[in-house]
Amino acid sequence: MNQRKLFGTDGVRGRANVAPMTPELALRLGRAITHVARKRARKNPRVVIGKDTRLSGYMIETALCAGICAMGGWVMVSGPIPTPAVANLTHSMRADAGVVISASHNPFGDNGIKIFGPDGFKLPDEEELEIERLLDDPVLDRGPTGEGIGKAVRLDDARGRYIVYAKSTFPNDLTLNGLRVVVDAAHGAAYRVAPEVFSELGADVIPLGVRPNGRNINRQCGALHPEHVQHEVLKRQAHLGIALDGDADRLIIVDERGQIVDGDAVMALCATRLLQQGRLAKNTLVATVMSNMGLERALDAAGGRVLRTAVGDRYVVEEMRRSGFTFGGEQSGHLIFLDHATTGDGIVAALQVLAIMVREERPIGELAQVMQRVPQLLESVVLPTRRPLSDMAMLTARIAHYEQKLGKEGRVLVRWSGTEPKLRLMAEGPRPDELQELISDLADAARRDIGSA
Repeated sequence: MNQRKLFGTDGVRGRANVAPMTPELALRLGRAITHVARKRARKNPRVVIGKDTRLSGYMIETALCAGICAMGGWVMVSGPIPTPAVANLTHSMRADAGVVISASHNPFGDNGIKIFGPDGFKLPDEEELEIERLLDDPVLDRGPTGEGIGKAVRLDDARGRYIVYAKSTFPNDLTLNGLRVVVDAAHGAAYRVAPEVFSELGADVIPLGVRPNGRNINRQCGALHPEHVQHEVLKRQAHLGIALDGDADRLIIVDERGQIVDGDAVMALCATRLLQQGRLAKNTLVATVMSNMGLERALDAAGGRVLRTAVGDRYVVEEMRRSGFTFGGEQSGHLIFLDHATTGDGIVAALQVLAIMVREERPIGELAQVMQRVPQLLESVVLPTRRPLSDMAMLTARIAHYEQKLGKEGRVLVRWSGTEPKLRLMAEGPRPDELQELISDLADAARRDIGSA
């Protein structure tokens, strides 16, 4: 049974300098991570630490380093670098753990900590639970002394290592010569590496969101606000726009007409091409319950299938590893190519899309038509308290009503956010005008349930 209280679907996250995201907790986590690594590895575990560009990253990074060194660990500090770069470095440098300090797409005032194992994959739930239980254990107060204390060094070539790796996922017989690409790094972790990767492969790069100041990460830019990329693509007559989030593990694409191509459409495009090449393991794409029904229809038409998981790229990856699948992702833009990476990587995913464009000599707007979306509406409701959905009788009754009404033409999904105090409502159906009424009805039922508690 999952009894984690501190770790959510993507590590620990919260308002920086407010519990739980305090330097005191970061220090304790550093101790716990190193203690666990020492049990399964070496006397002086090696830990890679990367971060995004948030102001609070300095505070948390220093505390984490102190905790790791206090338990005899050796820290390799990479500075601002994408989350997938930390995963890759952890594995390629034979480190015992990797830690990312980031709140991904959240505002700059938030921050978070997520942990990777020596294989470059996010820790499974049971290992996060072990670390969580250790936080109050007196064993963490008994660290080594003298020469047993650890040390921290700066990994000066971290960016270069990642750039070389990312470029290696692009076919050797292709280049990006002649392509004009808008790249928005969201003033985040990829502000230096993203433009370099695409320009070194030959693209004419128009960079956006590459001037972080500690406070502007994700602010009206990047994957959450692709309208700036849309504007620039049209203004500069670019072939493609790439919008990353703060830690560059997710991707939103903008086509040559300024239209958004979301994660579902990218998955449909890449999965159908992998199917044609016989490279989609078991002819299966792994997606979450949030993905549009149009994705399933596109895969069905191409001779493949979609397997759904709970929301969260960690659960997509776990299913892929458990069942031997090689490609999966989320509508939000987390895309995982297990042949290349161990976690979602916005830059690597963009390179796979560009490779298809170059090889087929077709614009992304045309290629994205492989999937026809079913009308979908998403809304979030902030509620004062959190209750199990099974205890919300009015809401569950309305869900059952709409599921029966929609039948096979649509669906309803209601879930609590894994990272925020919000209830997520999603509906799909053939008649867009009816979806808003449906969502509003569900939101009202949820409020009545909470109010009557």
